[in-house]
Amino acid sequence: MKKLRLEYSSLLQGKFSPGKRNLLFAFQVNCPGCFFYGFPSMKELFKKYAGQINFLGLSTAFEDFQFNNLENTKQLLDEKKLVGETKKAFDTYPDELQLSDIDFPIAMDVLGDKTFITQENITYIGSHFANYDQASEVEREQFDHKIKDYLNTNPIIPVTFTLNQFKGTPTFVLFDKDYSILEHWFGHKPYEEVKNIIKNWL
Repeated sequence: MKKLRLEYSSLLQGKFSPGKRNLLFAFQVNCPGCFFYGFPSMKELFKKYAGQINFLGLSTAFEDFQFNNLENTKQLLDEKKLVGETKKAFDTYPDELQLSDIDFPIAMDVLGDKTFITQENITYIGSHFANYDQASEVEREQFDHKIKDYLNTNPIIPVTFTLNQFKGTPTFVLFDKDYSILEHWFGHKPYEEVKNIIKNWL
């Protein structure tokens, strides 16, 4: 099984240590879908499975860095303050986007810089892609060059998001005590479907 590489700069709320079963919810504060679907699902799951699963919300940033940052994550937790497109969505659909208390642990992804771009990290990222490990030396060098070029275009590199090659937010990852990934999905899934996924691993 693929391992989850989980790194965060600070735990902003609550406590987290990996247990037998754990659920990671990666979100951005400037992500309406995270608030329409991700947070409500996470809240219900936390209420139902808090004794059986350890939960962690991870605020990350792969775009819109003026909004997706530590300061705005803290304001979300402390003041329920929304920003950017999330605030616009709330103002447009106040009945559909209900911002209730966030009662599960929240951490901040490590937001790295160009020092993240090492051969070790490039190789790890490459390993997520089909045929990378079987590629010839020349092909791997070409692949590594593309990864490096892509990373160099980003002023900020979200470490957990990038190492695990998440597709976007919201992303959910169910993993065990050894950080082996049991299930993962990106985007919205109906709550009942998510519940069934989790029940299969309890």
